[in-house]
Amino acid sequence: MIVDGLVNAAGGFTPPTVEDMHLPNFFEIGSFGFGKQMLLVLLSVVIVAGFFMLAGRKRAMVPGKGQFVAEMGYGFVRNSLGKQLIGAHHFKPFVPLLFTSFFFILVNNLYGSIPFFQLPTLSHAGSAYVLAAIAWLTWVGVGIKRKGLGGFFKDLTMPSGVPPVLYIILIPIEFLSNLLIRPVTHALRLFATMFGGHMAMMVAAALMSHLAVTVGGLGGWLGSLAPLALGIFLFFLELMIQCIQAYIFALLLAVYLQGSVSEGH
Repeated sequence: MIVDGLVNAAGGFTPPTVEDMHLPNFFEIGSFGFGKQMLLVLLSVVIVAGFFMLAGRKRAMVPGKGQFVAEMGYGFVRNSLGKQLIGAHHFKPFVPLLFTSFFFILVNNLYGSIPFFQLPTLSHAGSAYVLAAIAWLTWVGVGIKRKGLGGFFKDLTMPSGVPPVLYIILIPIEFLSNLLIRPVTHALRLFATMFGGHMAMMVAAALMSHLAVTVGGLGGWLGSLAPLALGIFLFFLELMIQCIQAYIFALLLAVYLQGSVSEGH
């Protein structure tokens, strides 16, 4: 946790800022900068790919621990997110995307709870928007390919069973909701929870350090117990949210894909 520089000249408490969480780049080439966040993103690709490749290298009828965990993770995504939501007839082509999305996001979220790493990379808005854009392009592209441009937009903006007179109101609402607001909220839901949860932990850690070190004395040490307890609570809460948000992102992607391949709105 970053706690340096949180005491101002008057000795008062200065809470951490966005700059404290998003560290400077390691190096920059023109407008391109490479920092800890990008390094962790690349590392997550190595972690996910390396684990599943090693786990599946020696496949056996009686799986070892690594193969068992890998098969359980794959089966969870395939069946719970793919087969059950998209449908038994359409889900197979989308399993790799759902699988990759879930485990990639999970690892990048869990960085925030791992000592030394301590940075959920998707607390950067840009990363979350890129993932949401990939998801948006996928389900829109699938819908247009399956139903045609006109059929896709008709199915998306003209719900069945609604009196035609209401379409003049529903069409712009559905268009904005599904094609513009949906990808934004898909990204914001992930970014905001990762950013807010980690910032709350940083505030608790900084306050504990301020009371114990700067204030000092018996009162300071006793006072630091409250933010310590809060920090421990937030740690486990954030750990749970990190897993849930990875699931929710992949879940919503599956729901959107189901709408693209289904016959009705």
